[in-house]
Amino acid sequence: MDASTSPFKIVLGSSSIARRKILAEMGYEFTIMSADIDEKGIRHEKPEELVMALAEAKADAIMSKLQTTEIHEKDGDPTLLIAADTVVVYKGVIREKPSSKEEARHFIKGYSGGHAATVGSVLVTNLKTGSRRGGWDKVDIYFDHIPDETIDKLIEEGIVLNVAGGLIIEHPLILPQVKQVVGTTDSVMGLPKSLTDRLIKEVL
Repeated sequence: MDASTSPFKIVLGSSSIARRKILAEMGYEFTIMSADIDEKGIRHEKPEELVMALAEAKADAIMSKLQTTEIHEKDGDPTLLIAADTVVVYKGVIREKPSSKEEARHFIKGYSGGHAATVGSVLVTNLKTGSRRGGWDKVDIYFDHIPDETIDKLIEEGIVLNVAGGLIIEHPLILPQVKQVVGTTDSVMGLPKSLTDRLIKEVL
């Protein structure tokens, strides 16, 4: 899509570099706002319910910020707010960002020779009409053996500490150890393109 002729504006409610990259790849121009919410304060047993609740909390927090800054639709074009959240599920347990290097190491060691899944939500709100649509996507990831040396390097580098479950399959150190991905890499990275496009169309 040619952003210069786009009949709407987009606010990406995420500070994630991966989500920014994916949305840019989709051809959209956008501004960024992050939500300051207490993610640990929102609990659900089912990962699908948790990621939807977190995306809704992020969207609501950003909408209240936007009301105070009043960037609303003076020129008539709708603004779409995109919020998203991702968790990793390993042996039925929900994993969010590791709380320490030790926890990150424990997480990644568990994936070695095993299997994990990502569950990611997308929530799109039309700030002009109030219309809101959301959905979630699941991806299964199977790993070969991950050497201790690789895990050490990942932890030393530190990026794995900032992602759900310490899971970053597009990283050049991990990519060779990924045996199979059942789903799309963009979904694992935090923003499933096809779901996002569908929700954008639904709220317009």
